[in-house]
Amino acid sequence: MNRQLISRRNFIKWSGLLTAYLSVRSNLLNISIMQTGYEVIIIGGSYAGLSAGMALGRASRNILIIDSNLPCNRHTPHSHNFITLDGETPAAISEKAKQQVLRYPTVTFLKDKAVTGTKANGMFTITTQSGKSFTTSKLLFATGVTDIMPPIGGIEDCWGISVIHCPYCHGYEVKGQKTAILANGEAAMHYARLLLQWTKDLTIFTNGNAGFDSEQLAKLKQYNIAVIEGHIAKLKHNKGYVEEIVMQNGDTYNYKVIYHKAAIKQHCNIPQQLGCGLNEQNLLITDEMQKTNVPGVYAAGDCITMMRSVANAVAQGSKAGAVINNEMLFEAF
Repeated sequence: MNRQLISRRNFIKWSGLLTAYLSVRSNLLNISIMQTGYEVIIIGGSYAGLSAGMALGRASRNILIIDSNLPCNRHTPHSHNFITLDGETPAAISEKAKQQVLRYPTVTFLKDKAVTGTKANGMFTITTQSGKSFTTSKLLFATGVTDIMPPIGGIEDCWGISVIHCPYCHGYEVKGQKTAILANGEAAMHYARLLLQWTKDLTIFTNGNAGFDSEQLAKLKQYNIAVIEGHIAKLKHNKGYVEEIVMQNGDTYNYKVIYHKAAIKQHCNIPQQLGCGLNEQNLLITDEMQKTNVPGVYAAGDCITMMRSVANAVAQGSKAGAVINNEMLFEAF
């Protein structure tokens, strides 16, 4: 009988605690649902967006970060050249950053995709894929870019793993190896000049007719850099790690490392909806303070620069957060 009484008391105790928890949780959810206006909305929750979020969170700004969880480096096994986190996976860096940013109570993180943006009476309205709408007076785009691969079989599977774009990010791990450059003309010359610091065994695959003048060809010959002009059919690989370059004529070449600079497009088209300008490389145009040509709209990270790295994105995001907070202070005082 005593055991039953104790058991019943425990049941009542834990039921009461559970009811209280669910009540608090429900209230919090209702508050979250009702809130549609924020001081700042950051679209993109990777390195630049989270860095800006930390700066603004530490300034106690009421901000919303919207992220679709599709960072452009999501397939890359390891991230390098960022002090304190050299060699970590990109996902691990993002997750640690997110946990730290969300310690600040005025920061809200929403996993969703921002799809439309409008401006009226000095306020921006952002609508997401799930149908939610939010308003703000300040917008920061940290949305990155989408890489456009050439029509070569297997290249997308290898992108960021063994087909890489930056020796500062990945070059040390493949230094001294037999290395292919998938590029033509001045882009190929830039890579050749740069990569000689990491390896002397270079071959350029132009994937079509070569676009070099006589001076460039002489320079390539001086450094024993071969040029192969045929079209590439596919990359033979094992889980993203290149084993062979297969040409359309059937020839094969054994390479495990390929450098390539992909064409890009903006990952998010809302800046263009709002009238933000793009340069000839399809990057958002900003001034030295991360401002676009549209008042109240800022941008940071890979969507504004060809220098794509975690370190650069973090630096630009932190700067953008400080600039936005400073602008708001001047507007209020």
